[in-house]
Amino acid sequence: MSWVTLVIAGIFEIFWAIGLKYTDGFSKLIPSLFTIFAMLISIWLLSISLKTLPLGTAYAVWVGIGTVGTVIAGIILFNDSVNIIRIISILLIILGIIGLKFTTS
Repeated sequence: MSWVTLVIAGIFEIFWAIGLKYTDGFSKLIPSLFTIFAMLISIWLLSISLKTLPLGTAYAVWVGIGTVGTVIAGIILFNDSVNIIRIISILLIILGIIGLKFTTS
């Protein structure tokens, strides 16, 4: 259950990272409220997963999910560049997340 909670926390990290783009420096109310809400949920769920998962593993997976999701969202939503090095880098992060999952007792 901790891993499910951690993945959901990572998804909320993606939401708040995307939300930051729309806040215009926290000058727009609705995007700012959405972003702050997503931040709070993300950190709260991370803290719940830390009850049973090692800190280093949980934090690395949380950040990794956020990183991968944010890069993909940037490509889809904001026309960020796509090249082979970026794709390989994202695949390496995904492999790292999988490796941490299978090596955590």
